[in-house]
Amino acid sequence: MSTKELETYLSDVGSSNQFETNSSKYVSHVKKLLYRRMLVGISDGRFFLGTFYCIDKQGNIILQDAVEYRSTRRSAPSPMEQRVLGLILIPSSCRKTCHVDCSIDEQLSLMSLGEQKS
Repeated sequence: MSTKELETYLSDVGSSNQFETNSSKYVSHVKKLLYRRMLVGISDGRFFLGTFYCIDKQGNIILQDAVEYRSTRRSAPSPMEQRVLGLILIPSSCRKTCHVDCSIDEQLSLMSLGEQKS
């Protein structure tokens, strides 16, 4: 799933009016993403790789068995440092990118959600 599609989808889930009118559609799609590997990039340049555990109405994401990856230097290319974190909450305000490990059929299904919104 592309970052733009997932970001659009997650922002719709976080929007209360949109969520209330289409809750069953969004809830069913979120359920399909549960327990999938998710890579989340945040605004300070770090990435978190973990298992998607849940999302709330505000768009905050909880990952379990998460590992943090960060650059050890400011210059590119630099080696990545990693550390195991466990269960973490990533606020929607910090989130820049999201990638979910899913099949092509699921990617197409999620893309159709963004098209229906327009």
